[in-house]
Amino acid sequence: MEPMGYSKKVMEHFMNPRNVGVIKNPDGYGKVGNPVCGDVMEIFIKVKDDIITDIKFKTFGCGSAIATSSMVTELAKGKHVDVAMKMTRDDVADELNGLPPQKMHCSNLAANALHEAVKDYKKKKRK
Repeated sequence: MEPMGYSKKVMEHFMNPRNVGVIKNPDGYGKVGNPVCGDVMEIFIKVKDDIITDIKFKTFGCGSAIATSSMVTELAKGKHVDVAMKMTRDDVADELNGLPPQKMHCSNLAANALHEAVKDYKKKKRK
């Protein structure tokens, strides 16, 4: 374990986050925040035939928030939107080889932001 109880994988995703940025005119957009800690996560997705073909994130928050945002984008890319909707905070934390208990809410935020982006995509698709 790294300092403060963070795994090497958490530190890697914090120091070198994947899929950072914004997608112009996304097919789906999700934004969630935690009023207690102040973390805010935004997820942008491009979808073709219900498969997430591109995904980006913007996160304002701690190292865990950045690492979980990065990991959730890695997990969701190339997946069917229904599979993405089933991703949980535990899936994200497990892929990062765990998070300190006081940081588990970050993985919840990352999964929730992804879910919001998929819901937005499905809503737009119905129109």
